[in-house]
Amino acid sequence: MVLESSSLLIVLVAICPAFALLYIRQIKDSLRLLIFWSLPCFILKVAREVIRVSCIHHESWLMSTAVLIGLIISWSYVSTISLSASILFHLICNLQVIHFEDYAKLLERDCDVLVFIEEHTRLRYHLSKISHRFRIFLILQFCVVTASQFVTLFRITGYGGIITAINGGDFAVSSIVQVVGIIICLHAATKISHRALGIASIASRWHALATCGQNDTSQLRVSNSMGNLEAAMNPQNSQRINYSESDSESFDYIAMPTNMQLASYMTSYHKRQAFVLYLQNNPGGITIFGWIVDRGLVNTIFFIELTLVTFLLGKTIVFSS
Repeated sequence: MVLESSSLLIVLVAICPAFALLYIRQIKDSLRLLIFWSLPCFILKVAREVIRVSCIHHESWLMSTAVLIGLIISWSYVSTISLSASILFHLICNLQVIHFEDYAKLLERDCDVLVFIEEHTRLRYHLSKISHRFRIFLILQFCVVTASQFVTLFRITGYGGIITAINGGDFAVSSIVQVVGIIICLHAATKISHRALGIASIASRWHALATCGQNDTSQLRVSNSMGNLEAAMNPQNSQRINYSESDSESFDYIAMPTNMQLASYMTSYHKRQAFVLYLQNNPGGITIFGWIVDRGLVNTIFFIELTLVTFLLGKTIVFSS
């Protein structure tokens, strides 16, 4: 398996060195992120189980040790799978971020507008596939995490005794793993969504610079100078402007751009304008049944959760007079 993965990386580097190196870097960052969150939770789980076994004895220390190892292995297996699914979604979104950054660099080049539209359509197609394949996972993860957190909160607020590491430590560690998983998914989804939405602003800036930049003005100046030369040869095709200067009449001829020059300039302008309107009306991003996962949706989820938490606390916590 290691040989196959290493050979696959070698093929990627040979085919596309720039993207392959960025892919490898993102994969390494995802593995570090998995270890960074799994290791502290594993240490907390081991500490909690050791405290519980030391306080609650079984028939023998051998059986207590066997129960401790079995609980830690089963919990580690389930938690690693849960975090790995979130890390996988995070990795896929970050790989798409690489392509959007390359697409932003593509706008700096002098290419045809149809090339930009085709490339953006391909990127939106990949994002729609990712959204379609992960939307059920995101919805189920959100529902499971919300339900488990509210059950935990209901038990804690409804419990009349003292909460310690023995009777409440398992809920705390499991809650940390679940919340970390959903935060990783929401962060990755909002990152790629806002990167996709930012393409429209980059294209608008590119359109403004191309319209008001030096290329168009120099082109018009060249066309005007050529028109002046033509006007000198043929005064009938030019406008005549007379004004007085130091008691002497002077005549300057300002040539009007030809129809072909205006048509070429306006055609490129309308193409860029149509491209900007296309990006504004087709932003892309990670969607869940049409809802784009961005900061607005995250704020809505936060306020819904806060409303449910305050409602639950109002039903469970009662202060006696």
